[in-house]
Amino acid sequence: MSMPMALMGGTIEILLNFLRLNGGFRGLLRNIIRVKVVIPDREAATYLSFIGFTDTRMELDSNIEHGNPMYYPALSVMACKAAYNNAAYNQALIEGQWKMEFLGFKNYWNDFLQRAETQVVMFRDKNVDHDTIVVCFRGTQPFNTDDWSSDVDLSWFEFPHIGKIHSGFSKALGMQSSVGWTKQVVCGSTHSERGAPLAYYDIRDTLKVLLENNPEAKFIVTGHSLGGALAALFPAILFYHKEQLLLERMEGVYTFGQPRVGDDAFGDYMAKNLRKHGIHFFRYVYCNDMVPRVPFDGMFKHFGTCVYYNSKYQPSIVDEEPYKNYFSTGGSIAMRINAVYEVIRSFLMSNEYGSDYREGWVLFGMRIIGLLIPGIPAHSAQDYVNSTRLGALHRVLSHHFHHK
Repeated sequence: MSMPMALMGGTIEILLNFLRLNGGFRGLLRNIIRVKVVIPDREAATYLSFIGFTDTRMELDSNIEHGNPMYYPALSVMACKAAYNNAAYNQALIEGQWKMEFLGFKNYWNDFLQRAETQVVMFRDKNVDHDTIVVCFRGTQPFNTDDWSSDVDLSWFEFPHIGKIHSGFSKALGMQSSVGWTKQVVCGSTHSERGAPLAYYDIRDTLKVLLENNPEAKFIVTGHSLGGALAALFPAILFYHKEQLLLERMEGVYTFGQPRVGDDAFGDYMAKNLRKHGIHFFRYVYCNDMVPRVPFDGMFKHFGTCVYYNSKYQPSIVDEEPYKNYFSTGGSIAMRINAVYEVIRSFLMSNEYGSDYREGWVLFGMRIIGLLIPGIPAHSAQDYVNSTRLGALHRVLSHHFHHK
């Protein structure tokens, strides 16, 4: 399915960008008459991915400043959204709109697929009162079958005294096919021989240099969907390798729409080490998003603090999201009723909250699909961005921090 899926996705993206860059149908007609038709360039900063079209907002929320408990979640979810687009887009956004330091956008090698299929963007948010490096893993691209292969690989690797870890996610993060998670990349296996570096090792070594050169700098890790799973596993391998410098300087992990990544024993291992090193782990779930509800509870388990938003963007901190398994008998009817509400809500958002919350036709199309398969549109970046901006979570988080 790889070639037809990629062809279909590429065609849809080109058409969407073609219309957008030419000002819609009317603008395209004008440009044709004037012989000034704009042809999309996949590598340009103006080119949007399919996911990029579901939410085109670029600006950070000016109401959420550093020091607010929602600052890192709000910054993280915007980075997660941007990561679905190309390197030029990310650089232009981070340096131009956000006025931060762009540290790079890389494609990383999957030793099992033998292709560079993991993407990560890094940037630095430095001001007079803070110096934070952000590591953001890109999530599943809807027309990329290699990403789906990583998602649906439900086998696991079992580590003594750690637990069972999802095989597909481990491979995408940079586990070596011949030796697993050795502390260093095996001798004789260079980047040039592979075609690209392995994500975990390259990011770890890059962070070491940045943190050693900047004693006040700290870092956070984030990701949406598949990217959330990789963000959740990254500190696990740091714990495994006892990377003390990085563990001392890691402030938190923020995941959005993250699937389960390990079993009960792995969850206990993570909880113990996160607590030991004082690292906050927040797992954000919007309403009926199907991805946090897979793989099924039983074989795999969630860990960390779950911040759950209902369809009205009202937040709460819970042990587990409602209907924790997607194919839940009790949740089936409720999810479909909510899908109808979300379709109706899409027409009302801009009237209630302003033009920044207007939903485009791409997302509306996903809302319609959600009537048949509820939980798919709820996984979109739009709802997660809305949650961080509209959900009055600062009091909930402050209460949580106080009691922790």
